[in-house]
Amino acid sequence: MGKLLVAYFSASGVTERAAKALAKAADADLYEIRPEIPYTDADLDWTNPASRSSAEMKKQETYPALADTSADIGAYECILVGFPIWWYQAPTIINRFLESYDFSGKKIVLFATSGGSGFGKTAEKLRGSVAPDAQIIEGKLLNGTLSEEKLAGWVKSLNL
Repeated sequence: MGKLLVAYFSASGVTERAAKALAKAADADLYEIRPEIPYTDADLDWTNPASRSSAEMKKQETYPALADTSADIGAYECILVGFPIWWYQAPTIINRFLESYDFSGKKIVLFATSGGSGFGKTAEKLRGSVAPDAQIIEGKLLNGTLSEEKLAGWVKSLNL
């Protein structure tokens, strides 16, 4: 297994906890994907069509700017990318992250947290945001408390 990076976006702290546990279990480096303008509670109100997490906003494909682009993606063979699932999709900041770096020849394994929805067509929809020879793998929902042993076993099963 090559050098791993766990890159994540977390709006409420749930995905952050999962990402930190995963990075520890996989002996991976950690990078937080942060929007230039932080999300507010109003942005996260999925019942409001104007919120940044709503289905309507996703239809507009409005990608928020990143606070920084300092991740050294070139140093890693595989990047585990985590985010909360909103309306069966990744938040659009994940598209921005993937479009901001050269992922040529890289493996990108997705993981997510969710209050109820699954991955849906998330992997398929993110493929257009990376180099054609990058591989996107739908990974796992990391909801609840997962032991370090189970997380390490999952990463090992990916044969990275």
